[in-house]
Amino acid sequence: MTRLGYIAQIVSSGEEAIEYVKENPVDLIVLDMAMPKGINGRETYEEIIKTRPGQKAIIASGYAKSKEVDMAQELEAGKYIKKPFLLEK
Repeated sequence: MTRLGYIAQIVSSGEEAIEYVKENPVDLIVLDMAMPKGINGRETYEEIIKTRPGQKAIIASGYAKSKEVDMAQELEAGKYIKKPFLLEK
């Protein structure tokens, strides 16, 4: 993202993302659906929109599109991209 000119903030968990977004408005969130610990990407987005309704997000996953991705999109999370993805796309 930074190579494209964006300012990026990286957090290590869904819980950390929720806390960060409560204090810091952001233009876009890139959510990984499978987090190594704690809550997943859909659960993270569900909590974020409680304090930031309409928050824009992109869903990323290394796995095939799943029910969790569909549920996040029903919450208007945005597009789904499969990892790995190329910068050009």
